[in-house]
Amino acid sequence: MLFNRSWYNRAGVEYVMKFCTRAEREAFLEAAPRFERMLVHSGISVLKYYLDISRKEQARRLRERRRDPLKQWKISPVDEAAQRHWHDYSRARDTMLLRTHHADAPWILIRADDKHQTRLNVIRDILARIPSRMSGASSPGRAPRGAGVSTQACSAPVGSPANAA
Repeated sequence: MLFNRSWYNRAGVEYVMKFCTRAEREAFLEAAPRFERMLVHSGISVLKYYLDISRKEQARRLRERRRDPLKQWKISPVDEAAQRHWHDYSRARDTMLLRTHHADAPWILIRADDKHQTRLNVIRDILARIPSRMSGASSPGRAPRGAGVSTQACSAPVGSPANAA
């Protein structure tokens, strides 16, 4: 099972932008790992990827969206506030990673400034983690060599929120 970042918005964007209360965020941070463990213990593989972009890259992507009429539909008021709230998002992200990272469903952090390479890395990593029906072999928890992924424990900040990834 794959969750996109919106599943974790309660701990990040919603909290920073005051769309939820501290108590609602806390309830999410307590419930999410329990729910993920329930899925894993039911035999469902849970892969959590955090696509981490730099502040500079986020600003570049937002400028591009403003200029390109075909991408302007992607811009929201939340996106417009992203750069102003960079440090708040970073703190909220770090808290979310720390509180929802666990052995049953660890976070996989991927540097994502290069969209094309990021997509390839995620695909490679997923394929390396899912058992192959063709060979019957399984390599759970092992990322392919050179995949550009980190399965480090989330005990320290990783650098930037993926708000505009």
